[in-house]
Amino acid sequence: MSLSEGAKAPDFTLQATGGRTVSLKELKGKPFVLYFYPRASTPGCTKEACAFQEGLPDFSKLGVTVIGVSKDSMKALEKFAASYNLTFPLASDPEGKVIEAYGAWQEKSLYGRKYMGIERSTVLVDAAGKVARHWPKVKVAGHAEEVLAAVKAL
Repeated sequence: MSLSEGAKAPDFTLQATGGRTVSLKELKGKPFVLYFYPRASTPGCTKEACAFQEGLPDFSKLGVTVIGVSKDSMKALEKFAASYNLTFPLASDPEGKVIEAYGAWQEKSLYGRKYMGIERSTVLVDAAGKVARHWPKVKVAGHAEEVLAAVKAL
């Protein structure tokens, strides 16, 4: 499933690091970024998280919340956040319902073997709760900056 720009953002409520809960309802009226990544503490995911952390002051100045989402357990996410001083919420979606609703659960292929997994992707939701931008198949290098530029254009 692919998210179309202008569509209503799928509803969600997830547990997040630092004892937080993140939900569409709680973010109503404010733009936010949901980025989906395969696994905490892996090289690509670490680079991506650190890039969003680095850009956090700029996102915050624009009133935008950044939330990372994976199927990792809360314990793994808390460890990941502590290891890299990640202050934005990392949300756990162990059943993958939100990941699927946002189109990040995709067929992948490794050495010719096909399997289902999280496709690195990002969704920018505007203050009206609509999908403003969707980036499927994200390449980590320069991505956080690209998202920030899209936020500034909102």
